[in-house]
Amino acid sequence: MSAVRRPNPARIIQDPDIMVGKPVVEGTRIPVEMVLGQLAYNLDPEELFARFPDLTVDDVRDCLAYAQAAVARKRRARHADSLAASA
Repeated sequence: MSAVRRPNPARIIQDPDIMVGKPVVEGTRIPVEMVLGQLAYNLDPEELFARFPDLTVDDVRDCLAYAQAAVARKRRARHADSLAASA
C-alpha cells in the first residue's frame, strides 16, 4: 500500500480576522495547534472527534500535512542559512 500525499493541506487557512491569524480548519475556528495538541496528548480518535465534533478525518489529515510542511520549511530555511553562513 502506498501513501497518498496531499499536495497541500486544502482545508487549513490563515486569516488575520479568524483566531488572530492562527492556522485553523476552514469553517470551524479550530486551530491546527489544538488538534495536534490533542493528538499528542491522546491518540484516541474517538476522544478527538468527541472534543471537536465538527472535524472530519480529512481535516485531521490536513492538520498533520500542514504540520509536516511547516517542519520541512523550517528545516530548509535552517539549511539555507547554514549554506549562506559558510559562503
